[in-house]
Amino acid sequence: MQELQRFQEGELRIVNEAVAIAEEITSNAYKISSAEWRGQRYDVKTLTDLTPDEVLHDGPFAQIIRYVGRKTESSLSSSKYDFYKICLQDHTILSALKKFPELRLFPFTLYIVTHELIHVVRFTKFLQAFDASAKEKIIEEARVHEKTQAILRPTQTPGMGAVFEFYRAWQGPLDDLRDME
Repeated sequence: MQELQRFQEGELRIVNEAVAIAEEITSNAYKISSAEWRGQRYDVKTLTDLTPDEVLHDGPFAQIIRYVGRKTESSLSSSKYDFYKICLQDHTILSALKKFPELRLFPFTLYIVTHELIHVVRFTKFLQAFDASAKEKIIEEARVHEKTQAILRPTQTPGMGAVFEFYRAWQGPLDDLRDME
């Protein structure tokens, strides 16, 4: 099997910057304090740090996997908590950048990570169930794309217009999807 393309050192710096900004603007949008944000149980990982089961060979640019954690000093089931791992798919992101030359790594990754962080916030605030039906997941994707664009539009990030255009397909069917609710 062919080796999957991974972010190189310079690209990882850009991705890390995008993650930091995505965390800041998402916490601001949801009015989450710094202390509360640090208490969120999630992590963002790139291909190098993913297990084989967390790698998608075809499909989205990222996925969220929910793990159940437990404090090491406790054996009680009440000490369990959800931990969300945002798994960036380097190879899929880099492939899209090659295929769509108008896209740039920073704004594209900023959009992807902001989108996934919105999902995490919605799961942790019980605004959306992680184990939703297929129909509800489609509706939720449309909601989250809409919220992602609303959060990112005021940032005036260079290159974000091309990213919005790339994701334009999610805007059109919003009204049809709402009718499904």
